[in-house]
Amino acid sequence: MSMGFGRIMRNAYREDIQHKPDITRAMLLRISKLFLPYWKGQLLVVVLVALISALGLVPPLLVRQIIDTAVPHGDVTLLFWLTAASIGAALVLGLLTVAENYINTWIGKHVVLDLQNAMYQQLQRMGLRFFSETRTGDIISRINNDVSGVERVITGTIVQTLQSIAVVTFTLITLFAMDWRLSLVGVLLIPAFILPTRRVGKARWTIAKQTQERLAELNQIIQETLGLAGSLLVKVFSREPEEQARFREVSSQVARLQIKESLVGRWFRMFIGVFTSIGPALIYFYGGYLVIQGELTIGTVVAFIALLSRLYGPAAQLFNIHIDVVRSLALFERVFQYLDMQPDIQDDAEAINLPPVRGQIEFDSVGFRYKPDQPVLENISFSVEPGEMAALVGPSGAGKTTATYLVPRLYDVDSGAVRIDGHDIRTVTTDSLRKQIGVVTQDTYLFNTTIRENILYAKPGATEAEMVEACRAAYIHNFIVALPSQYDTIVGERGIKLSGGEKQRIAIARAILKEPRITILDEATSSLDSHSEALIQAALEPLLKNRTNLVIAHRLSTIRAADKILVFDNGRIVEHGTHKELLARRGLYQKLHQEQFKTSQSEVSQL
Repeated sequence: MSMGFGRIMRNAYREDIQHKPDITRAMLLRISKLFLPYWKGQLLVVVLVALISALGLVPPLLVRQIIDTAVPHGDVTLLFWLTAASIGAALVLGLLTVAENYINTWIGKHVVLDLQNAMYQQLQRMGLRFFSETRTGDIISRINNDVSGVERVITGTIVQTLQSIAVVTFTLITLFAMDWRLSLVGVLLIPAFILPTRRVGKARWTIAKQTQERLAELNQIIQETLGLAGSLLVKVFSREPEEQARFREVSSQVARLQIKESLVGRWFRMFIGVFTSIGPALIYFYGGYLVIQGELTIGTVVAFIALLSRLYGPAAQLFNIHIDVVRSLALFERVFQYLDMQPDIQDDAEAINLPPVRGQIEFDSVGFRYKPDQPVLENISFSVEPGEMAALVGPSGAGKTTATYLVPRLYDVDSGAVRIDGHDIRTVTTDSLRKQIGVVTQDTYLFNTTIRENILYAKPGATEAEMVEACRAAYIHNFIVALPSQYDTIVGERGIKLSGGEKQRIAIARAILKEPRITILDEATSSLDSHSEALIQAALEPLLKNRTNLVIAHRLSTIRAADKILVFDNGRIVEHGTHKELLARRGLYQKLHQEQFKTSQSEVSQL
């Protein structure tokens, strides 16, 4: 068993060389600043800790008086008052401990609440690039597991440190005041506690970081396979055994790491326990000798042993606290790592609010890439006048969707500029920009709440009449009122209780309620039946009317009335014009149109 412990320590030490914790004054100062808003409560906790530590000395000293004075002299009155004082001290000590625990817990919960709010706000500020490159499981792990771990540090480790320091200080002073010879014997073994502390702290640091990484992976598996879409995918491909095996493997890794960390702490505590047993034995021997020699009283020896237990316990905790603090810094490091991230989309210091726009859109030599060596858009230039519809067509992966993402500034261009009414969108606030843009995506997202709340998400202050009018315009009102709960119907996760066409029309109603000047539509009628498609086409008319529209077209037959068609291929606009003009040029558009027409004719002939 000891060989296994040694192997754990050696492996963790080697790994720690590669992952040495960056414990700096700046980091410690930053942690301390978390408590600044609650300094009054913290001060009260310090006072209570000092009182609790001082009162803890009273019972042993009273026992000394009982043994050395009250009992030998047969003084029953003194015995009664000493006993009553001991009970009273215990009662007051208990009340003070409850008060300290309450205040400490209140402070800890509020510090953690501040951290969670700060992290959630920070994540909301992050651009789409961050969410496309970061595992959802890691995000959930940091905002839940890591911050919860920080709470344990705040409510346990920090106050425990204060208590241990206070108890050790008060106890040492009292012990030396009672007898300096016994005190020297008693504290002789304390330095032995320090020896293994540094290596144990490093071992627990390394194991803690590995545990958090595996927990993030476990969260990712849960999020992916137990969500609606993931669960459906697992079932239709009969992948339950493989996913269960993957979950079992990662959860086993977490368990093994947690056992490792527990073993490191347990062996260390056993080592401390051995030394804390030796101290009282030495005191009994030497103290007994001094009693025999008539140089010390029995009450003093008994009180000394009681106080020594108060010294060794907090001293051991104090060194264990060092281990816990080192471990907790791994959590702070992960939390601060997210809080320090710089959003890739930020308002310029001199950004202005975009005034109500007419809706003129201009792409001026725009270039964009997700990765440095993978250009997605190159030298894209076009303009759309207010009230016009521009259709974006082309093969899959040609850059159509990416181009529309640049308009509400979900990504920033790498070169060139996107302008609305002549304003470079990087010079206006993102809030004022996005409030004037409506987006309906192909993959409609609905929250697992009521239809009413999903529609009002676009305009929380809208009246009932405004909401109903938007739903009538989107040809979804009659369907909603026919439901048992009407607008208060719960749609299920991602709108699972509704059909694709129904979800799309709710999304269109949501966009109509927003009343944007610019509409971006990732047309989603290609996967719907003809009836649903006809309803959605009708619903789109009030959304597109008198607005500037960018429409990604999957069915070319739906964009014949577009004012201009932009044909994308390999990140470039290779053709532009009207439907008739592009067909006459016999280029890529004519080829795409012909392929779709033949496919449609073939499908019809098979019916």
